[in-house]
Amino acid sequence: MATGVPRSPSKSSRADSGPVLLSYPGKKPAEEILRTPPGIFEHVPTSGGGLSKRLYFAENLEALAHLAQDREVCGKARLVYIDPPYATQTVFHSRKLAHAYEDVFECAEYLEFIRERLLLLHRILADDGSIYVHLDAKMVFHVKLLMDEIFGAGNFRNCITRKKSNPKNYTRKQFGNVSDYLLFYTKSDQYVWNKQCEPWTEERAREYQYVEPETGRRYMKVPVHAPGVRNGETGKPWRGMMPPPGKHWQFAPATLDELDAKGEIYWSKNGNPRRKVYLDASDGVSVQDIWLDYRDAHNQMVHISGYPTEKNINLLRRIIEASSNPGDLVLDCFAGSGTTLVAADMLGRSWIGADNSPEALRTMLHRFQHGTEPMGDFVGKQTPKRKASAPSLFGEELPATPEKRLHSVEGFSLFADPRLGKLPDAAQEPVGTGSVEGREAKAKARTTKRAGKAVHSQTVV
Repeated sequence: MATGVPRSPSKSSRADSGPVLLSYPGKKPAEEILRTPPGIFEHVPTSGGGLSKRLYFAENLEALAHLAQDREVCGKARLVYIDPPYATQTVFHSRKLAHAYEDVFECAEYLEFIRERLLLLHRILADDGSIYVHLDAKMVFHVKLLMDEIFGAGNFRNCITRKKSNPKNYTRKQFGNVSDYLLFYTKSDQYVWNKQCEPWTEERAREYQYVEPETGRRYMKVPVHAPGVRNGETGKPWRGMMPPPGKHWQFAPATLDELDAKGEIYWSKNGNPRRKVYLDASDGVSVQDIWLDYRDAHNQMVHISGYPTEKNINLLRRIIEASSNPGDLVLDCFAGSGTTLVAADMLGRSWIGADNSPEALRTMLHRFQHGTEPMGDFVGKQTPKRKASAPSLFGEELPATPEKRLHSVEGFSLFADPRLGKLPDAAQEPVGTGSVEGREAKAKARTTKRAGKAVHSQTVV
């Protein structure tokens, strides 16, 4: 099999190559964006609220400008995950047809909307932090160029492909669209990383086809060399042999001697060394950049909040576990149904969320208090006994509800922009489809059209 040998670019090519910049109408200077005036927010008393967990009911650009001036936050966020609008030209409603948000951007308008927020997020992100931006195929390539510009092309780590739904029976002349993407960047080349593994199965372990007679341990054979020429220890002879042309030893000769002494080098009949990699020495198969197991909640028939485009909570758990540690700060300024915030809370992280949609805030507060609604196969399961009463997020007693929560969120602070009006009721359910209001909402959903310049709600997760 042919192999490539990496090389560094020449000085002349480095001098000629500058950053590739995306040009579009209305692109403002970065300095102007970073001078965005911060929002002014009212602190809404909640039961046991603390500053390590914050929820902002606000337009997220002003919230980010505010956080960029907060010494307790700026440069401290270990992980940012955002699932922004995708410029779909669509108006979204909840499962029960309550208006959630509008995603009716044109291309240039959308790109500047995202860029403004990415510039402030870059400032808020810790030097060893990571950011994941969730997008579909329409804008992922445009936004990657923006992220190369803001975070540096050298800090691009992955474009992760996620299977988002079940197969589609398209009548259109194209392949079924079942994937979306996560752009994973870091702020520097030194960043928090916790390797993620999938557990072993018999099928995955087939490569470990050899059994060590002395111990009964299963192992596979791998080369002891790697592509690239080295002038140090790994480029020197070992046991009278040089690495193959264009390659170097994976370990210094002294380390290879240690591995051989422990019986971890396999010698072929022709005297070629191979390293033994044992099945029981691995936590599992390293996670790759195609994720098939985290379809959207609506496609997996699990507990859901009912908010549109809600993401699978296990998707967020994987990202949070990979790119942060317990106690770290996780930020999501397109908080939507609160999936990121709940996942961060479950994993012992601090968190900050922001959203300007009343339906998003209502969904999050209801979810923090009551958990998520059962869907699909969960609906027919027996409901546990009702509790006598349950404390509200705001201190008063609420009527008893069935115990269906997956995780309750407590001890957070709520900040609100007074210009957005009255806060929605955390205990209020969305308008049902069987009522007069529900029928009117359904009719409105069918006939909603863009009229003039729409107000964009930053809510997707």
